[in-house]
Amino acid sequence: MPVTITHWVVFNVLILIFLGIDLWRFYRHPHLISLSEALWSTCGWILLAFAFNIWIYIHFGPVYALEFFTGYLVEKSLSVDNLFVFLLIFSHFKVPEIARHQVLFYGVLGAIIMRAILICLGIVLVKSFEWIFPVFGIFLIVVGFRLAFKKAAEEDKIDQSMVYRWLNKHLPLTPTYVDQSFIVQQNGRWMATPLLLVLILIEVTDLVFALDSVPAILGITTDAFIVYTSNILAILGLRSLFFALENIMKNFHLLHYALAFILMFIGTKMVIIEFFHIPTWITLSILISALSAAVGASLWWPLPENDTNNKPNHK
Repeated sequence: MPVTITHWVVFNVLILIFLGIDLWRFYRHPHLISLSEALWSTCGWILLAFAFNIWIYIHFGPVYALEFFTGYLVEKSLSVDNLFVFLLIFSHFKVPEIARHQVLFYGVLGAIIMRAILICLGIVLVKSFEWIFPVFGIFLIVVGFRLAFKKAAEEDKIDQSMVYRWLNKHLPLTPTYVDQSFIVQQNGRWMATPLLLVLILIEVTDLVFALDSVPAILGITTDAFIVYTSNILAILGLRSLFFALENIMKNFHLLHYALAFILMFIGTKMVIIEFFHIPTWITLSILISALSAAVGASLWWPLPENDTNNKPNHK
């Protein structure tokens, strides 16, 4: 894709401006995020991605535009799975509603940095070592298989994870939350609040998910600009999407099967690419069909009421 350093600089500057406006607006008027506000914000981020997609179509042609849209949809779909874990973490640590926006904001900011590093590393590996492409494919197939058969109970052991135990042992923590602060000074000593612990767990969770999503989008295109921009624009709306879906995403209890299928399909595509190339439009069609089938089936066969109340995550 014939992009210049100017394209990279302008894109990142615009992203920082949008994030800055969002953070300034929230700090100026702290408030709970309503469903209507979350929906409007989510639509705004999606429209921004569509506008960028149109720009790619106009300047670089339909092939790159289709690759961007497919990559964006893959990342957005996998992000929904990410939201289940975020909800579980917030519920487990009883994070105050007013503080969730701040945690997710810095979580997204950290995710942008991590994705940039992983994308650069992944593209360098793919272009330097041809054998790494099918290795990524096998990795996605294994991850997809595990996702399809993972039980909800396996997700509920947050306080038994190695990361949590290490942080709880080495971080001097305050016993309770202190407003929306991550670090406070008490009795002349700097201490972390539980909110910092939650933020670190959110960042680690996103890193784990990035290890799935970055290879997945590399199975669609290895163009650095397309991979990076589609990833970033997808995760930018993650915060708003969380508040929009917080009360309804438990109804999509079959979604993880579609996500597992998507990962295994893209993994298979990467493994057989030397022998058979699957066009991007076919990948996009299969992706949309799988997601539509999972959402439709979840609504057609809902979980019993007691299950939907007790299980924030149904993986």
